[in-house]
Amino acid sequence: MGSEGQIPEWASTPCIMGIDEAGRGPVLGPMVYGCLYCPVSYKETLSTLEFADSKTLKEEKREELFESLKTDATIGWAVDVIDPRELSAKMLQKNKINLNEISHESAMGLVKRVLDMGYLLTEVYVDTVGDPEKYTVKLSARFPSIKFVVAKKADSLYPVVSGASIVAKVTRDRALRNWNFDETAENMHREFGSGYPGDPGTKDWLEHHKHSVFGFPSLVRFSWGTCNSYFKDGVEVLWEADVEDEDESSSKTGKRQLKLSSLGFTGMKRKSEDIESSGKGRCKFFESRKLEQLTRF
Repeated sequence: MGSEGQIPEWASTPCIMGIDEAGRGPVLGPMVYGCLYCPVSYKETLSTLEFADSKTLKEEKREELFESLKTDATIGWAVDVIDPRELSAKMLQKNKINLNEISHESAMGLVKRVLDMGYLLTEVYVDTVGDPEKYTVKLSARFPSIKFVVAKKADSLYPVVSGASIVAKVTRDRALRNWNFDETAENMHREFGSGYPGDPGTKDWLEHHKHSVFGFPSLVRFSWGTCNSYFKDGVEVLWEADVEDEDESSSKTGKRQLKLSSLGFTGMKRKSEDIESSGKGRCKFFESRKLEQLTRF
């Protein structure tokens, strides 16, 4: 998603880019990385467009500025919307990818996307994730022809990053407002507050939408530690692969490791023979994903 249409003439002149994110901390919804780019010669004009750190602007003003920059022929923009399921999967997979690494890859992906479109990027300003100096070295190694400026609070220091902040924030807000739930449970609603773990509205929504077996709807980043407390009385799920891993680990160390306790799944175990496999009366979770039990491989 981003600027569309024919590549402008100014694309072949030296260009600057700003990169920022929205939704890094919330337990709900996607994390969005946004970028804004324009000719170096347009840098001074950017400072007159009322761009500011999106967190300091009211929603109406952010929307207004976003619509304005979309119609400016001397500005380009792009976003990378990272689904909450993708975030959780990467953070919980065997070879875990932490949030900083996910953020770095998203930012570098935006730089590559704009370069591949044919824009001559010479300067890129980035709101830092982690240590600014190490991040600068990482970016410069990937794109040696570009000058990178990585700084804390870059969205309040550089108008090009402020613009990127607005792009990311508005995109995330719209994604939340228009979120299409895959789940079909009754009494689901959208009154989930800000999405931050400490928000009372978000806490109430999480409590109301938890499932003792299948956890939360796809809107939730279930890898977030704040989710653990909601499943103290949940059903323990025993995966065959985990049993094999535990047996292998036990033979090597003499200790047995629990795989799911860290996610808050505790309580009464269920035998595999007790699980319905005929397909009749299956949970909507399986039906919506067209999952069936295989008996032959």
